[in-house]
Amino acid sequence: MSKEFQAELNRIAREIVDRPGDRHELYLRLREKLNELRAMGMPAPEDLVRLEHKLEREFETGNSER
Repeated sequence: MSKEFQAELNRIAREIVDRPGDRHELYLRLREKLNELRAMGMPAPEDLVRLEHKLEREFETGNSER
């Protein structure tokens, strides 16, 4: 994974914490970036996969606990 790609993933993860009002939009961006990695056959960072799944569960249940 390129340093630029990793930096973008880290930026999105940080924004999820810093901008809680935009969590859904940021979740979609994170999901998109992780899917790009998967499409290239590259492993996604496990911590970001866990974050993706946590946010996915929140939005599926309508619960936006932080």
